[in-house]
Amino acid sequence: MSVLAIDAGTTGVTALVVTEDGRIDSRGYQEFPQYFPEPGWVEHDPGEIWRATLAACGTALERAGTRPTCVGITNQRETAVVWDSDTLAAPRPAIVWQDRRSAG
Repeated sequence: MSVLAIDAGTTGVTALVVTEDGRIDSRGYQEFPQYFPEPGWVEHDPGEIWRATLAACGTALERAGTRPTCVGITNQRETAVVWDSDTLAAPRPAIVWQDRRSAG
């Protein structure tokens, strides 16, 4: 049993196919930009994160010698994204964990 492991970080997404014995079978990586619209503000475009995730996973899966049977995901956890449940689009930028707007 292999696992597709996805790690969405602050500036990029890494996808690994890991075998049952813990060996890394393949890897994919895709960066995405951060935006700084004002001093102390840090934002991401949620669509860019999603596209980076698809690209990293696609690369890892194309290169894999084994077929994953499950997926594990880790992400930034403190970055906030609003999604529209009807369109599945993100109407606003993601507020990144580094952003200082909520510091007070």
